[in-house]
Amino acid sequence: MAAFSHLSSRLADTFKNLRAKGKLSAADVDTTVREIRRALLDADVALSVVKEFTAQVRERALGDEVNQALNPAQQVVHIVNDELIHILGGETRRIQFAKTPPTVVMLVGLQGAGKTTLAGKLGTWLKGEGHTPLLVAADLQRPNAVDQLKAVGEQAGVPVFAPEPGNGVGDPVRVSRDAIAHATAKLHDIVIVDTAGRLGVDAELMKQAANIRKAVNPDEVLFVMDAMTGQDAVTTAEAFLEGADFTGVVLTKLDGDTRGGAALSVASVTKRPILFASTGERLDEFEVFHPDRMAGRILDMGDVLTLIEQAQKVFDEDQARAMAEKMANETFDLEDFLGQMQQLKNMGSMKKMLAMMPGAGQLRDQIENFDESELTRTEAIIQSMTPSERRTPKVLNGSRRLRIAHGSGTTVTDVNQLISRFEQAAKMMKTVSRGGVPQVPGMGPIGFGGAGKARQQKSPKVKGKSGNPAKRAAEERALRERRAGGVTPAAPSPSGSAFGTGAASGSGGQPAPGAPQLDEAALKALEGLGGIFKR
Repeated sequence: MAAFSHLSSRLADTFKNLRAKGKLSAADVDTTVREIRRALLDADVALSVVKEFTAQVRERALGDEVNQALNPAQQVVHIVNDELIHILGGETRRIQFAKTPPTVVMLVGLQGAGKTTLAGKLGTWLKGEGHTPLLVAADLQRPNAVDQLKAVGEQAGVPVFAPEPGNGVGDPVRVSRDAIAHATAKLHDIVIVDTAGRLGVDAELMKQAANIRKAVNPDEVLFVMDAMTGQDAVTTAEAFLEGADFTGVVLTKLDGDTRGGAALSVASVTKRPILFASTGERLDEFEVFHPDRMAGRILDMGDVLTLIEQAQKVFDEDQARAMAEKMANETFDLEDFLGQMQQLKNMGSMKKMLAMMPGAGQLRDQIENFDESELTRTEAIIQSMTPSERRTPKVLNGSRRLRIAHGSGTTVTDVNQLISRFEQAAKMMKTVSRGGVPQVPGMGPIGFGGAGKARQQKSPKVKGKSGNPAKRAAEERALRERRAGGVTPAAPSPSGSAFGTGAASGSGGQPAPGAPQLDEAALKALEGLGGIFKR
């Protein structure tokens, strides 16, 4: 996530220095803690939080759990991870729903923090969870705030209760109170009240927020905080805690170019949990805040669980099963390729998905330079083909490819590259579906060593019988003895039993005699290929 990219890089550099050490001295721990302190302060984390965090890390790092660990460096990372989870709130906290609907959620925060857009995002998320939310336009102070909420509600498909025009006209307390009765009559189970923002800690508007709270008795009061506000976020949060006594925090603009210190400060200082995080401008770029997953992102361990949850929302299980059968039966065509790509696009930004992979910090520049418009061009090329051409790409001769290029606004080279990529992808899918190991373009088969090339294991040469009768008799006698002892010549590993597994494996999972072994070059090739999947 962009909010923590700078902090992640600093922490990764700090931990690199520990990997070569078999045992950590007190000086090593002090140096590491000092670098962590600098990284946190540079990320705009509040000083009080930094002091508490580093004190805990130092105390645990000097304790027995590191001294007795087989890998002290990994143990220190584990300690930092635990402490990050702690200062981020410890456990995931969900919205507390009322026993008798409607559940009332009140949004408070500074002007410009993104409350109105956040109301639409929260409404969209709740609607996806099976609820029937109602947005309430109680921000009657900011110019056009009511109109903005109406537009957001229309985009989200969530109704808006807006009896007053706003722009300084109307009583927000009365509007909020009337909204509860309206929601009950119209069977809305959740009411989201968008209150007026403040340019600073404004006593009059803070009193207005307190009056609205008394009038509607909300089940949740969410403090909407801009993650880009840095250390000043703590002062603002404490002021709102005193004035409106919020029950939870929502972070916005986590996708921006920010150091992320607010997220690491507010939960620890206010003792209020972070419930949600807004990660983009689209209404669906909104997620439940999980402290453990966020700590994993900060330490470049990835967030595979969130990635899986996003995929489950988009991909249909029956459709995925049918697609797997097509791959196994070698009937995967360009129409299927297009469908899979469109589902990927529905998951959201490819950059954000790639950033959730473990080790993505090592590929930050490549991810940032990823051209998401390439997916749109690919979609345009395939849609410019006829149904028969999509089902049978082999018919795409030169004239057809020229027509497709003109129809999609691309070049023949683009079309040729797409067909080449599709053929390679289909070949890899076929190999994987058969239980084999795919061949990666530019690397050769992933397998048994060499500079990315497969080392073919030669079958043992069978020598002819000697013409000398005495020597031939000795050879036959030795052969009978070997057979009697149960020893047979090593056989080459069958196809699909890569890495000495399957039919080539001996008992206990150990490679059988003669089974191919991965040498150092092959291991390095595999490490390079799977770099973004490593923890």
